Amino acid sequence: MFDNLSDKLDKALHVLKGHGKITEVNVADTLKEVRRALLDADVNFKIAKDFTNRVKEKALGANVLTALQPSQLMVKIVKDELTQLMGGDSEGLNLSGAPTVILMSGLQGSGKTTFSGKLANYLKTKKSKNPLLVACDIYRPAAIDQLHIVGEQINVDVYSDRGNTDAVAIATAGVAHAKANGHNVVIIDTAGRLAVDEAMMAEISNVHKAVQPQETLFVVDAMTGQDAVNTAKAFNDLLNFDGVILTKLDGDTRGGAAISIKSVVNKPIKFIGTGEKMEAIDVFHPSRMADRILGMGDVVSLVERAQEQFDEEEARKLQKKIAKNQFGFDDFLKQIQQVKKMGNMKDLMGMIPGASKAMKGVDIDDDAFKHIEAIIYSMTPGERTKPASINANRKKRIAKGAGRSVQEVNQLLKQFNQMSKMMKMMQGGGGKKMMQMMQGMK
Repeated sequence: MFDNLSDKLDKALHVLKGHGKITEVNVADTLKEVRRALLDADVNFKIAKDFTNRVKEKALGANVLTALQPSQLMVKIVKDELTQLMGGDSEGLNLSGAPTVILMSGLQGSGKTTFSGKLANYLKTKKSKNPLLVACDIYRPAAIDQLHIVGEQINVDVYSDRGNTDAVAIATAGVAHAKANGHNVVIIDTAGRLAVDEAMMAEISNVHKAVQPQETLFVVDAMTGQDAVNTAKAFNDLLNFDGVILTKLDGDTRGGAAISIKSVVNKPIKFIGTGEKMEAIDVFHPSRMADRILGMGDVVSLVERAQEQFDEEEARKLQKKIAKNQFGFDDFLKQIQQVKKMGNMKDLMGMIPGASKAMKGVDIDDDAFKHIEAIIYSMTPGERTKPASINANRKKRIAKGAGRSVQEVNQLLKQFNQMSKMMKMMQGGGGKKMMQMMQGMK
């Protein structure tokens, strides 16, 4: 996501490189390119124009610190303004109420049902809630079945009333069912509708009045760009919703919706969907997203994801193995499984500062580790425990069993040895040696 915008902003901000100070002339050239980059990303013209005017005002009024070059100062101003444009601070959910009622609204095909499941899973695993999903889509064939399948995947109860065509009655009965069965959060999945469909819009308005939700969320497909922003306005005029959910941000999206939706409806983006898995949901942090758009990565989110998968007991065992030089391929395999649980590889790479630029044009498959896993699974238990025992004949057998080449087996063994040495050095506090070693590695 945002790859195209990131490239164009990078080129625009390069205009100032080599200049000793910010002037009317060079700032105008830079901001013309910034505005063009935003328009190409499907940001509304007025928003793009107001944005560049604010950046210009701050840039010309700023004193360039001796520690900063003009281009660095401009990056900081653009980053701060992007953060404000997308909402400033992240905003969580209002989880008051007994139970908390969350009403999902949005267009047909925006991903409401899937996201209802992701949100239920998030509240269950991260907030220790006991959610109930309520199926109020009485129009789409198999919508109720889809919600039940999603509920089974995440082990969350689903309330439905097949044959009932009164969405208001189903929603109120769902809330009553939650109270009677100890559910402290109710997520109501409504039918997708077109903003121009008056009858459908009236129905969701009636559901809203009947259940009085603590949170009304508008789910929007980020890939629809500027249309998404216009639709959000139509829904907000009717429902006065509390926040926006942007789905499909892992797709080939230009990012215009994420950047401009807050300034149009004055409601925060609360969550983003970043993949198909039930765990692919992130709280939206405007400052972190601004960092990613400007190619600065998002180390904080990367660390948070790593901490979620961190197992203290396993880490202690691993530490002992490294200290005794017993780190083997079975341990390496466990590390790979933990990285895979952190999410889609391309998304993770985008969180590492500078990695997006370095990996430009490289397609990172979600199964990026499958060749490594195949090679390891082709080893005997003894070979995994003692990689040093793998001689030329064994390499041929392993390569044949994994359907890979001997060169790939050699490459994995070499990388494994380098990683083992680094881990050993980190244990022994040999930071200087490790830095020298890293400099020597490609």
